[in-house]
Amino acid sequence: MTTLPTVLVLDAEPPPRLGRLTGRARIVHTDAAHLPERLPEADVLLVWDFASHAVREAWPGDGPRPAWVHTASAGVDHLMCPELAASDTVVTNARGIFDQPIAEYVAALVLAVAKDLPRTLEHQRERTWRHREGRRLAGTRACVVGSGPIGRAIVRTLKALGVTTALVGRVPRTGIHGPADLDRLISRADWVIAAAPLTEATYRMFDARRFGVMQPSAFFVNVGRGQLVDEEALAHALTRRWIAGAALDVFTSEPLPEDSPLWTLPELIVSPHMSGDTIGWRDELGAQFVELYDRWAAGRSLVNVVDKQRGYVPGH
Repeated sequence: MTTLPTVLVLDAEPPPRLGRLTGRARIVHTDAAHLPERLPEADVLLVWDFASHAVREAWPGDGPRPAWVHTASAGVDHLMCPELAASDTVVTNARGIFDQPIAEYVAALVLAVAKDLPRTLEHQRERTWRHREGRRLAGTRACVVGSGPIGRAIVRTLKALGVTTALVGRVPRTGIHGPADLDRLISRADWVIAAAPLTEATYRMFDARRFGVMQPSAFFVNVGRGQLVDEEALAHALTRRWIAGAALDVFTSEPLPEDSPLWTLPELIVSPHMSGDTIGWRDELGAQFVELYDRWAAGRSLVNVVDKQRGYVPGH
């Protein structure tokens, strides 16, 4: 009798729909508390709870470790630890699921700010008739930081709206600027958009100095990782009106605490890490994992393989 591979799922609600693996894999569900004791039995680990740090904490323990770990997220910073990075385990991510939804979300923010929609809704609630003039979006400039699939989708979407875009990546190449150009580009940008992975090089890359480089009319958006931004420096920049406004979809601490000053900062739009989440997104994530499992079970090479030293899928 053939022993089925064990797929261990670090659960979150609602759980993944993995019915297509019936008879082809032994599915075991666990929560963070029981992950350390169940990890040694797994051939594959599906990190469905992509906000959890349980993998990072459990991985250095005793016993065998899965040959393959898949996270249902674009970022992998929540699960990486030195022991996992040094191991032979293959790590894959959900690259491709969130690209266009996040790009559309960024475009929606940019349009809403250019046309002053937040104030229009506020005036409507107050039954106040106050005529204003919106901003023409075509012809403005955007600097998108992060040259992966999400950053490139943002560039394509903003270009379709007539925005002149510059894309900044880890290394310069055709059509992509390197880090050395970043200050120059953000100093001229009307829209500065952070969509980079979290690495040692990008940690708090948007600090007081970078906000000071931006134009007073610039608007900053973060859809990458909360730790890309020094939130205290951003609060200072908004309060002192160094920049015109900002929108954050990701935060250093999530959920954002009720007593966080970010909730009431002037000209700051707060959203609950939802920029990539469209109707049916969990089903797409589950289907993507099943397709990857098909490749793994057939002995074929996996796609979306993360460079564990860099912290993202290379090739962009």
